[in-house]
Order: sequence, then C-alpha cells, then structure tokens
Amino acid sequence: MTTQDPGARPGEALIRALPKVVLHDHLDGGLRPQTVLELADAAGHELPAADAEPLAAWFRDAADSGSLVRYIETFQHTIAVMQTADNLARVAREAVLDLAADGVVYAEQRWAPEQHQDGGLSLPAAVEAVQAGIDDGIALAAAGGRIIRVGQLIGAMRQGDRWQEIAELAVAYQDRGVVGFDIAGPEAGFPPSRHLEVWRYLAENDLPVTVHAGEAAGLDSIAQAVHLGQADRLGHGARIIDDIAFVVDGDPAAEGLSGDGRGGAADLGRLAHWVRDHQIPLELCPVSNLQTGTAESIAKHPITRLKELDFAVTLNTDNRLMSRTSMTHEMKLLVDEAGWTLDDLVDVTVTAAWGAFMHHDERRDLVEQVLVPGFQKVEGALV
Repeated sequence: MTTQDPGARPGEALIRALPKVVLHDHLDGGLRPQTVLELADAAGHELPAADAEPLAAWFRDAADSGSLVRYIETFQHTIAVMQTADNLARVAREAVLDLAADGVVYAEQRWAPEQHQDGGLSLPAAVEAVQAGIDDGIALAAAGGRIIRVGQLIGAMRQGDRWQEIAELAVAYQDRGVVGFDIAGPEAGFPPSRHLEVWRYLAENDLPVTVHAGEAAGLDSIAQAVHLGQADRLGHGARIIDDIAFVVDGDPAAEGLSGDGRGGAADLGRLAHWVRDHQIPLELCPVSNLQTGTAESIAKHPITRLKELDFAVTLNTDNRLMSRTSMTHEMKLLVDEAGWTLDDLVDVTVTAAWGAFMHHDERRDLVEQVLVPGFQKVEGALV
C-alpha cells in the first residue's frame, strides 16, 4: 500500500491507532507486573521486588545483560506463577486484552506447555486453559469495541527431549486454537537436527512451523531451521545479515551497515538468497535483540537493511514484560531512530499478515477487510 505522503513519519498517537499484526510474542514474557505480584503471592513464590513498578524495572534490567542465556533466566519468575489452569487462563486473557488495546488485530501467542506442569496439569489441560483465556480475552475485547484474532503457537524446549510429544500435542489441537509449532530455548548445542523425525511428522500433518534461529546462534542455525526444520518462518532470523556483504559509499573497506542502517550495495550469500528467494518471513524483534546483544542500536538493527533488500520482514515484540515494549513502542523507535515512515510500518504489517499461520483466504480478508481500512483511516489523519 502506498500512502499519500510516502515520507510521512507518524507520531505516537497515529502509530498507536494503526492496526497491527504480531507473530512473535511469548505468553510467559508478556505478563502484567501486577499480575505477577498477585499470582506469586498466592503461590508463595518469592520475587525480586514487592511492587509493580520496581518489579517491571527488575525484569527489564535483568534482561538488559546482553546475554540470551541471562535473558532467558528471567522467565523463572513468570513460569513459576503459571502452573495452574486458572493462572494460565488469566495470563492468556490479559495478554489478549493488552495486545488489543495496543491496536493488534491478529496475534500468535507462543509458549511451551511442558514448562507448566509443576502443579500437576496435563499437557492437554494446559493447552485448554490457555485457549479458554484467549477466548475470554477476545470476547472482552470485542465488548470494548476491539476485534482481535489470536492463535496458539505450541513450542518445545530445545534442551528437552519432548519434541515429538509436544509436536503430537500441537497436532491434536490444530483445529482447536493451535496454529503452529515452534522450538525455543538456547540455540547453541540444540539444533533442529537433534530430532529430525519431528519435522517429518509435522509436515505429514500439515502443521505450520516456525523455528527460533539466527538470534544467539548464526548462519548454521538458520540453515538448519529452513533446510532440516522446513521452517515456514524464522523466529528472529536477524543473523541472516551475516551472509550479506555490504559496501558503503563505494568503499569496499567500509563493509557493514551505514551509520543509520541504510544505504550501501549488498552482495548476498547463498543462504541469504535462499531465505529471500523463498520469502521466508523473519520474525524480527528489535528491542529484545538489543537486550541480548544481537544488535547494538535501533538505528543499526538489521531490520532496516533487510527490509530494503526485500526480505520478508515482520516486526514483533518478543517479550513485552522483559523488554518493557509494545508494538507501538517498537514502531515508534524505528520511526524516531531508524528513519522509518508510515509506508515502512504498513509494509511490515502486511508482510506479517501474509505470513500468519492461517489459510490464504483468511490472510486476504485480514489484509483487505481489516488492515487496509485501518491504514486508510490513519493516513487520512496525516493529510
């Protein structure tokens, strides 16, 4: 879609009004701080802070270490309070309401059921509790005038050996709220080749797949995800930039990104060509990537250059609690620090819609009946 002013840079109010699509948002990474406090108190779980604002700051600061391993450690507190059906349903319900309030019209909530059995929940009971929360959240959002569609992405933990079991769980619920499968957790040492039979099983059952890759680990992680895991999308995928050589201002010695993340000729390697040729959506998460050391600044984050090079770039939040972020915040940072325009925001949103794990006609309806009218409304406010 082309706006009337392709160079328009919308302010926060207009960005908040944009319809949004988020494909990479972790259920256990998006809790409200007050909810964590209340659930922890009831469960007898000790937290590093006793009030909502200090707790929110602790999550952000702990996640700002520059290490993916340290970042992941913060989840011990959120997962600890998500061990009952009621708690899972509450967290899911509030996640839907918070996303809808931010203008999100389609979301996929990813989580790993195997991490939520300490209280005796079976895997099916956990999935059904989350779905009940999602359904309640959708209904409450609609009652408040906000329409949102949400699907579950069921993930297996890389470091565990339950990939097949979790894949079978996802397949069992694929017509009851589950839209796809993921593997998450530490990339290094736990590649997709760990359990090749899982990918065959998922393909045979027509369940879409996204794989965390190209965040902490590099090109080999991405190659395994797309070639062995047959990933329909890449969770993060930012490190595909390592397979692209840049020459800035005609100077071969000045390889890399220019100061604002834009400009410069590019020479793609074979893997980068493969990912772009097949238009495999990249679930990029700028703020989170800064925290884990994947990028040094919003201005230099690979998302801008990858978008300019016609990769299938999508914008996501990853973990709204740990990163103290939202889709509006991610978009505003890209506008303010990377020079993005309204057209850029529209482009990544439409790309995300076409990469959503739903049927083609549903994607088309999302774009034509929801996104385009929403964009036109915001566009009119810029005139």
